[in-house]
Amino acid sequence: MRTDLTEKFGIEYPIFGFTPSEHVAAAISRAGGLGVLGCVRFNEPEELDGVLEWMHENTDGKPFGVDIVMPAKIPTEGSKVDLDAMIPPEHRAFVERTLDDLGVPPLPDGDRVNTGVLGWLHSVARSHVDVAMEHTRKYGQIKLIANALGSPPEDVIQISHDNGVAVAALAGAREHAMHHVDAGVDIVIAQGHEGGGHTGEVTSMILWPELVDAVGDRAPVLAAGGVGSGRQIAAALALGAQGVWMGTYWLTAAEYQLGASAEGGPTVIQQALLKATSRDTVRRRIYSGKPARLLKTAWTDAWDAENAPEPLPMPLQNLLVGDAHARISQAHDPSVVAMPAGQIVGRLNAITPVAELIADLVSEYEQAVARLSKTAE
Repeated sequence: MRTDLTEKFGIEYPIFGFTPSEHVAAAISRAGGLGVLGCVRFNEPEELDGVLEWMHENTDGKPFGVDIVMPAKIPTEGSKVDLDAMIPPEHRAFVERTLDDLGVPPLPDGDRVNTGVLGWLHSVARSHVDVAMEHTRKYGQIKLIANALGSPPEDVIQISHDNGVAVAALAGAREHAMHHVDAGVDIVIAQGHEGGGHTGEVTSMILWPELVDAVGDRAPVLAAGGVGSGRQIAAALALGAQGVWMGTYWLTAAEYQLGASAEGGPTVIQQALLKATSRDTVRRRIYSGKPARLLKTAWTDAWDAENAPEPLPMPLQNLLVGDAHARISQAHDPSVVAMPAGQIVGRLNAITPVAELIADLVSEYEQAVARLSKTAE
């Protein structure tokens, strides 16, 4: 499973694993892929600094990446106080009423849970870039910075390149990919409709070769959206991709520790994922204000009700639901979790260590390639 990107990043497999968990990201890198840590959950640069320090200590010197959320056009965002004032009272009342109806308890007095809402603000995302570049200069392990909202600002691309860090950006359409390459982005992540989180309208089987044809001679393409097996990796490479970008696949990794959990058992989020089928996701704006595929739960159902308000634009929707997400993540009811997940969730049937997950991908890829080679004999 060798491509130009395995050579470029010095990794064994062209498997780029996006995850909000530093434990999972580190395990992906140790197992031969490139772990990419999602930074949006960090409100303060000091929080990210500490986690990246942990990553350096637990990746055996292997490379890894970071993922930020930053629009190319710098918004006039104001302070959090200013933004809070823009949230309609009826939206706040709906959220509180829904949490009460669903039986989600408030956080215990004195508990401080990171809601991650500030990570969606441009100014905070820029601080994430600054921290990542400091670590790059110090250790040299951070080799990739990915942006979930298109091409990052020009100066972010420049400072990344100045520090020897490649820049990747997600694209859901041909024009997005063309813009990324014109802006200086090094790697285009073709995110199909089936994927978790922010997705466009075009399915992976159509999107991947379309973007390869559009920009593949200028920048490598990573296939994303619905990748959860070695067979699908083989299909992605057959369609011209240089590797895969996987997110949902890692949510039931044994190393995933985010959210409430029974002692010694899976987290509440994982319990919900294990029960889900490929039909148990919905694409809504309720998570961030932009279309994102989420696990279908009582929380998403409440937002689909006739009396529910329309979601607010980013970043107001993030600020509106941030505390609610924190309460839900600390509750012990899998039926109400608020979690991005792709349609590949139907393949998540067990809690499995990352090293075993990657070994399964490689084994199934080899079997698929061997099977296909027989058709050409």
